[in-house]
Amino acid sequence: MQAMSCQFCAIAAGDETAAVVLADEVAVAFLDRRPVFKGHTLVVPRQHVATFADLPVVDLGPFFERVQRVSAVMPGALECDGTFVATNNVVSQSVAHFHVHVVPRRRKDGLRGFFWPRTRYADDAEMAQFASRLALALQP
Repeated sequence: MQAMSCQFCAIAAGDETAAVVLADEVAVAFLDRRPVFKGHTLVVPRQHVATFADLPVVDLGPFFERVQRVSAVMPGALECDGTFVATNNVVSQSVAHFHVHVVPRRRKDGLRGFFWPRTRYADDAEMAQFASRLALALQP
């Protein structure tokens, strides 16, 4: 069931625009509008669940297969060294819809601990370029 006024449900339903890189019956993955590093992707279950604990056990495997796919293609698609994969539950969770952050990392990129300085894309065209590179890498 879709939650009223949930931004991520609106994106999953196609009612709100986002730079989507993966969408199927299980999950939708799209670029964070205020990324830690460009290419920072949010992976959300298509169904509305507020926290990690709310995701049904039967859905854990299929959902995290999508998270793993995004993480696996990111180094090749974005020429980064690796990824940081994380989630928040309630505290620091800006949207009350469970989501996993997949953040591209480069050696000596300056990210330390859990302080996540945010950046911005220069414009929508730059954001679309990053989304296109990831979406292309995620094609079967």
